Amino acid sequence: MDTYYVNKNSLPNGDHEVHRHSCEILPDEKALEYLGEYSTCQEAIKKAKKLYLSVDGCAFCCRTCHKG
Repeated sequence: MDTYYVNKNSLPNGDHEVHRHSCEILPDEKALEYLGEYSTCQEAIKKAKKLYLSVDGCAFCCRTCHKG
């Protein structure tokens, strides 16, 4: 299980990125919203989509959930 967060601040394309707690590019704590403990990034993305319309996985720590 990993701890996941979503960035409250959107990227220029409108996406809110989901990150693992160990991400090398984890945003500042003030910009993060706790999602919970999940076995996969897909589960964390599902939770984040309840909060934001446009969500994507981080290209560094959630590569399998990254759309790009």
